[in-house]
Amino acid sequence: MRAAGLLAWLRLARVFQKVDRVATESLRYRQLSPAQVDVLAKVGSSEGISQQELANALLVTKGNVCQLLDKMEGSGLLERRPDGRVNRLFLTDQGRRVHDEVVPSHDAMLAAYFDKLSAQQQRALLRLLRQLDRAI
Repeated sequence: MRAAGLLAWLRLARVFQKVDRVATESLRYRQLSPAQVDVLAKVGSSEGISQQELANALLVTKGNVCQLLDKMEGSGLLERRPDGRVNRLFLTDQGRRVHDEVVPSHDAMLAAYFDKLSAQQQRALLRLLRQLDRAI
């Protein structure tokens, strides 16, 4: 029999894959990926964030962020502004419109999956995941 920890990991990965698949499909009409929505959300709430701060916040490499930003800058969603040795990130007017249209509904869709759990269960899950995150 598999250890409970391994089963929990497999279940967590399965839930993530299902949610990620639905999220990807829901964004297709805007030609956005979940990663791009994450960038829109973070830059939209932290205008002037540096590329490195964004990479740290999104738990991805600076190289991955650069590729995302290149594509988003090319689409007119954000701009890089040099500030000494770093680039600061800002949404363009178009990026702000897309942010305001997509991010709240995307966040609501993701949060709705957790409505299957009671508020107490959601808090317990969050506490357990936070505990596991800190232990790793």
